[in-house]
Amino acid sequence: MIKNTLRMPAMFIGHGNPMNAITENPYRDAWQALGKTLPRPSAILCISAHWQTQGSKVNVADFPQTIHDFGGFPAELFAQQYAAPGAAAFAKIVCELFPANTITTTQDWGLDHGAWTVLQSLFPKADVPVFQLSLDLNLDFSGHFKLAKQLTSLRERGVMLIASGNIVHNLAKLNRLGTTPEWATHFDQYIKNALELHDENALLHIAQAGDCARLAVPTDEHYLPLLYIAAVWHPEDKMRFLTDNFDLGSLSMRSVIYQ
Repeated sequence: MIKNTLRMPAMFIGHGNPMNAITENPYRDAWQALGKTLPRPSAILCISAHWQTQGSKVNVADFPQTIHDFGGFPAELFAQQYAAPGAAAFAKIVCELFPANTITTTQDWGLDHGAWTVLQSLFPKADVPVFQLSLDLNLDFSGHFKLAKQLTSLRERGVMLIASGNIVHNLAKLNRLGTTPEWATHFDQYIKNALELHDENALLHIAQAGDCARLAVPTDEHYLPLLYIAAVWHPEDKMRFLTDNFDLGSLSMRSVIYQ
């Protein structure tokens, strides 16, 4: 039996360029500094932009593989391994929070770069059990938010929730000079305000932000993980933004923590 514990933090990390994991940059510095302050969880549940499936799935592998789901990067990045143990017992608890077969188990995944590039800075010893929950392609924003709310009790059972994506993520608009367009900053500010006000409606109906939403979220996979963290907010949480700037013009690196 897994006992209740002090409420674990929940966080959304803007992960951006995979090279952030191995280069000197302010994002990795912030992740490493945060990791030194975090309580030790019994397990970590990751929700990454980079695992989408038909139906919701959780990984129950004893030792999740480190997935290098990208191309065109240096060999050093492909050599990275995050050898954390899995968390099958906690994955089973996640399944039991829902009607039968709402979430199914699989060993055909591991830790993709949305997970391990952040985890190796937060928990560099790789000694905390980790498992991932996929993003169900069949759900709309409201469906993801409703599902995520059912995960809230995990925080009192020793599970830290770490979601990873980017609030603004438009690879077609990357700017190597770093200039950030107004549409990107406008949408990022819209989401910042929604988070500060715990405005569920604004988070779920991003078209209210105007035309900038279409450019900021051309596809939804990098935005969806944020909903999983917003959904498990507790009234006693203190919210703070870890990083709040832009990388390469069109990647919002805003990260938010509830604890």
